[in-house]
Amino acid sequence: MRRRVLGLAVAVVTLAGAAGCGSSDSGGGTSSASGGKKTQVTVGVIPIVDVAPLYLGQKQGFFARRGIELKMVTAQGGAAIIPGVVSGQFQFGFSNTTSLMLAQTKGVPVKSVVNGAASNGKVGADVTGVLVKKDSPVKTAKDLAGRSVAVNTLQNIGDTTVRESVREDGGDPAKVKFVEIPFDQMPAALDGGRVDAAWMGEPAQTVAKAQGARVIASPFAETDPKLTVATWFTSAKIAQQNPELVKKFTEAMTESLAYATGHPDEARQILTVYTKISGDVLARLILPNWPPQVDVASLEKLAALGEKDGIFGGKKPDIQALFS
Repeated sequence: MRRRVLGLAVAVVTLAGAAGCGSSDSGGGTSSASGGKKTQVTVGVIPIVDVAPLYLGQKQGFFARRGIELKMVTAQGGAAIIPGVVSGQFQFGFSNTTSLMLAQTKGVPVKSVVNGAASNGKVGADVTGVLVKKDSPVKTAKDLAGRSVAVNTLQNIGDTTVRESVREDGGDPAKVKFVEIPFDQMPAALDGGRVDAAWMGEPAQTVAKAQGARVIASPFAETDPKLTVATWFTSAKIAQQNPELVKKFTEAMTESLAYATGHPDEARQILTVYTKISGDVLARLILPNWPPQVDVASLEKLAALGEKDGIFGGKKPDIQALFS
């Protein structure tokens, strides 16, 4: 796993170098709409409930009113989106906070611009959970030692927080075997016995529950009930060269977070735009919290856990520089 992380870091840094030698355009193209020009902004996203505010904001016109025309492109996780932002493929992206910390410690020029999603703090009913089959002998987190657990990206926020749940429950986190599987494939992988357990976000965990799976741990809430899970970010290049675009995106996204918080049913319904889920699943989806600001204390704890796992290669993330 360590070789895989280092390989990813090299790929990201290579893309960063390529971006530095490319076009000086840092804000995307423009197109005429209603007689005025709009900045076309491509955003890297993950097809999970956490990004619902972006789609709601687009629907409500929060971005259009600021002259931004959004285009969303999906990826498997934040670790895959970061190279796209640094290379200029995306102007902004959604990433879990561990991926951003890892990128920073590798010298990748990224900057968080606005909060993305947070744990709702409910153990047993958080936006992510570790699920097992109904008849599994695994009863609590400590039972995961010696067993396989699916995560969407190895050496990242999933396995770091799962290890913390195992540790807090009295188990040996070093004995958990992690397997990389995309979120949308996890319910089938679990039901088919490819893995013993799976750490799932929404809507995957609700789909798995409908197949009889049960939650045995809530790693985010158990790590910190106010854990800042993910943020929206850009490249240092865009932050420096186009601060007005960053300001407009941040304002629109902040308005979108507030709207999603106040309209949970609409947040659920908007998932039909970018995922394939049924009405029954929509009604049972667990939502994250969408606070306007990051929780610095939770990020410091997450960074410390990542250091303990050796994710950052002996370097310490600068939380203030990355997220303030």
